[in-house]
Amino acid sequence: MERLIYLDNAATTKVNPKVLDAMLPYFTEKFGNPSAVYSFAAENKKAITEARESIARVLGANTEEIYFTAGGSESDNWALKATAEAYEKKGKHIITTKIEHHAILHTCEYLEGRGYEITYLNVDENGVVDMEELKAAIRPDTILISVMFANNEIGTMQPIAEIGKLAREKGILFHTDAVQAFGHVPINVDEMGIDMLSASGHKLNGPKGIGFLYIRKGVKIRSFVHGGAQERKRRAGTENVPGIVGIGVAAKLCADTMEERSKRETELRDHLIERVMKEIPYTRLNGHRTRRLPNNANFSFQFVEGESMLIMLDMAGICASSGSACTSGSLDPSHVLLAIGLPHEIAHGSLRLTLGEDTTLEEIDFVVDKLKEIVAKLRSMSPLYEDFISKGKEVVNAD
Repeated sequence: MERLIYLDNAATTKVNPKVLDAMLPYFTEKFGNPSAVYSFAAENKKAITEARESIARVLGANTEEIYFTAGGSESDNWALKATAEAYEKKGKHIITTKIEHHAILHTCEYLEGRGYEITYLNVDENGVVDMEELKAAIRPDTILISVMFANNEIGTMQPIAEIGKLAREKGILFHTDAVQAFGHVPINVDEMGIDMLSASGHKLNGPKGIGFLYIRKGVKIRSFVHGGAQERKRRAGTENVPGIVGIGVAAKLCADTMEERSKRETELRDHLIERVMKEIPYTRLNGHRTRRLPNNANFSFQFVEGESMLIMLDMAGICASSGSACTSGSLDPSHVLLAIGLPHEIAHGSLRLTLGEDTTLEEIDFVVDKLKEIVAKLRSMSPLYEDFISKGKEVVNAD
């Protein structure tokens, strides 16, 4: 392998050196437990407060509305399970979508097993929720709407402000899984009517094992981890001080560079999309063409199997991910791609490329050139493709 090109930043990102430098002292000389009363530990408590303030500023929230967790999955679980328990006397109906992360979908399955009713909204061919369907799904016993800010596979961003406004008008709590969006696109919880928001450090060049849940003041959500009095008695356990410091610095760095970084990533993303769609036939772009995360491009290649494509890309030094779940031991294609209407055979031939702040134009061009070779080679071994071509089908790309 002559080089490594990392285009799987939706899966995880490398820690920014400034983030690591800020974290390191809290593993060694500043190792005190923040709950202790002596001044040595009080410095760590101050560091936690500063990180909380940094995150709150990015969201337009109040400092006391930020609660640290072990990551996005815990935050999602907390938002759904604790809300369901706290508001069950009002109702036991929750609305979400068919394209949520499994941290939401599996939690909903858990709640269904305990007597809650879940409505799973459809999305259109671009992965966007239909507001009219959402309105029609609301019932007198609806207690929560949970819709992700941006999809982790296809990058489509939802009409969050519209959903927040509707939820507020109906007196329903609104939660959004913003794990992919926080630090990458502007978010203001007040302007968007968001009551709860989940985020994770390792998606924004921060450390793994740390995240947070924003909980609007006044939301009667219950404790998720019981024990000590940490996180204002809502999430027990000795705080992960290095991780908290890290996510705080990462959030600030992302906010400071967001406009410039977003513009650059969008330009590279569009160049990638344009080349792939123009130069590789029988290709479909998955997700909304413009209303998508700045760094996300997701394609489906007809007559190609995603896992084989990933292996060959890896051999070329390119890290990517597939829209197919077969790489995790399942033969089923992505639930997201099926929800936007892709047939199984096309969903299995999908590829997600997600850029980072270090991605270059030269790398993008290298990846497209390699991808053209790989797709052509895999199709040359496909009897279905040979049969398709032999019948004189016109070479076209899907929008």
